[in-house]
Amino acid sequence: MNKLGFLIVSILIIISDQISKFYFTNKNVIITKFLSFRYAENTGAAFSILQNQRLFLILISIIVFFVFLYYFKKTDKLVLTGISFLFGGIVGNLIDRLYFGYVRDFIDFKIWPVFNVADSFNTLGVILIVYYLIYLEKN
Repeated sequence: MNKLGFLIVSILIIISDQISKFYFTNKNVIITKFLSFRYAENTGAAFSILQNQRLFLILISIIVFFVFLYYFKKTDKLVLTGISFLFGGIVGNLIDRLYFGYVRDFIDFKIWPVFNVADSFNTLGVILIVYYLIYLEKN
C-alpha cells in the first residue's frame, strides 16, 4: 500500500463511519434476535470505561496514532493497512468526541457492548499489526 492507498482507505473509513452514525442516530432497528442497530452515546472508551474523560480520550487517541506512525516506519503492506484502519477509526471517533462530546454507537450483537464502524476498523487495525508482530516481523 502506498501513501495514496493509505489516504483513500482512511478517508473511506471515516466517511462510512460518519454516514452510518448519522443514519442510525436515534434509531432502533431489530434485525434478528442476535443483532440490532440501537443508538447509544458513549462518553467513555471501549466497554464504556473512562466515562466523561473527553479531553483525556482525545489526547490518548492522538498519542496512540502517532506512536504507531513512529514505531511502524516500515512499508510493509499489512502494517500500513493496519495503520490506515486505525487512522480512519481514530479520526471517525475523534470527530464525534470533538463535535458532540461523545461517540455515537449503534451496532448491538447483544453479547457485546454496542459499537460502531470506527471501532470495528480500530479492532481490525490492531489485529493486523499484532499478527505482523507475532508472525511476520521475524522474517
